[in-house]
Amino acid sequence: MLKKTLENVLTPKESDELISAFDQIGDIIIVRIPDSLLSKKKIIGETLLKEVKIARSVFYQASAVEGDFRTRNLEILAGKDDTKTEYKEFGCKFVVDVENAFFSPRLSTERERIANLIQEGEIMTNMFAGIGMFSIMAAKKKKCIVYSLDINPTASKLCEKNIELNKLRGKIISINGDASEIIKGNFIEKSDRTLMLLPERSDEFLEDAISTTKNNGIIHYYSHIHADKKSDAAKLSEEHFLGVSPVQSEILDSKIVRAVGPRYYQTVVDVKISK
Repeated sequence: MLKKTLENVLTPKESDELISAFDQIGDIIIVRIPDSLLSKKKIIGETLLKEVKIARSVFYQASAVEGDFRTRNLEILAGKDDTKTEYKEFGCKFVVDVENAFFSPRLSTERERIANLIQEGEIMTNMFAGIGMFSIMAAKKKKCIVYSLDINPTASKLCEKNIELNKLRGKIISINGDASEIIKGNFIEKSDRTLMLLPERSDEFLEDAISTTKNNGIIHYYSHIHADKKSDAAKLSEEHFLGVSPVQSEILDSKIVRAVGPRYYQTVVDVKISK
């Protein structure tokens, strides 16, 4: 879609260099531009703002998502310089700050999957909850209790606001702080189900996830996996988990969540642990 929109702005060679996908979040567009086309970033932004009718802002992603707070630097290319917007997904409403709190529209299918898996009456610990999307979608669908943990104060405040925006069957408790410290302090053997949506650091927090999960509870373990063949990625992630887990583990399921680079995938392994 991006290449088609810009076909009158860029040469065929430049079009081939341009990343073809962009993220549209509410009325905000975020575009990634290769270094070779940065001189044309303003015209790219202005063209997108003109052609995508509901857009009010176009931002260039100037850095990767990074740091403990999982934030990124955005540069305004066209429209209103405001990184907050409203976003809807599967009947839920969210206020999102696309620069100052982690959010990805590309996880919508996974959010729906987790919401369908959680059982009535369960307690779930969402260790890296961000603005609370996984938590809210689960609690809207099921009568459960979700502890939403995040170290980023902006994310935690948005989570609280998003809880207020949605009519929930379950209950969500948003807690701002380091997940490891929170779990060690008062969350041992707390949850029937634990969500570890921090794929680049899952191994670092695995023991904490195990600590907060009850015997025979379930952990959703996300990781980044290199695989020469896409079909091998899920199996490789299972092998990796079994290699790092300090407790007996039964693999319930595994899948690719999304591609994050050439031969590089975000995966999830659903695991039942026995202590």
